[in-house]
Amino acid sequence: MKPLIDVERALQKKFKRVLWSPFIHALKDFNLVNEGDKIAVAISGGKDSLVLAKLFQELKRVSTVNFEVVFLSMNPGFTEENLKMLKENVKNLNIPCHIYDDNVFKIAQKMDPKKPCYMCARLRRGSLYSHAVELGCNKLALGHHMDDVVETTVMSMFYMGKVETMLPKLHSDNFDIELIRPLFYVEEKDIRRFVKYIDLTPMACGCEVAKGILDSKRRDTKALLNSLVEKDKDIKKRIMQSVFNVNIEKILGFKCKKEKYSVYDKITIKKD
Repeated sequence: MKPLIDVERALQKKFKRVLWSPFIHALKDFNLVNEGDKIAVAISGGKDSLVLAKLFQELKRVSTVNFEVVFLSMNPGFTEENLKMLKENVKNLNIPCHIYDDNVFKIAQKMDPKKPCYMCARLRRGSLYSHAVELGCNKLALGHHMDDVVETTVMSMFYMGKVETMLPKLHSDNFDIELIRPLFYVEEKDIRRFVKYIDLTPMACGCEVAKGILDSKRRDTKALLNSLVEKDKDIKKRIMQSVFNVNIEKILGFKCKKEKYSVYDKITIKKD
């Protein structure tokens, strides 16, 4: 990996327009960081969460908002090799990360052998919520980026028969903590470019079980979108734009607070 000073300079200079600027844009648009916040940044060991951690370190350095940030990583059953890679990467990136053990991989495989990835994601998030609360945090930051948002939007239509997307923030009633996604506007290709530029080798999934599973619906969706991008480079951006521009007069029905409505119903939706 490049020297730390070069890594941080690249984030501030060479990749400012594609990483730092959209990160700040999302913070402002969705009011993600506020005075007095204590934010736990979840680090999976992958490229997205490591970049998110470095962005938060830079934010802490320059921000006029008084907030705290801690870095939290779960060992869900990594191999010794993957755990070593995680520890070396956070050390080389100067990220003071609290790593704790939780046997999520095996539990997810036992609970749902056919779809362990879905169960694993739910268990990991619950575990991170719980540990973030124990650390006194009121927010948990995850590394989902714009491509994740677009893929989720498309998958909702293709496989669930509904129009919905991944939100930039949401509140967990079970843990009384807010989940935030500050990379909401950041494109995955730019994260890949940055990671390649600084010569960082991040972990992939880290799960031995997932290696034997055939391509998931998300992988299929990603492949489809990438094939469309070859013909139209802006197609992901337009799908992203569409979730901000839903014309209720041109859809047949929608849900609000678990109630279903038809476009032909005469309704008034009041804000709480």
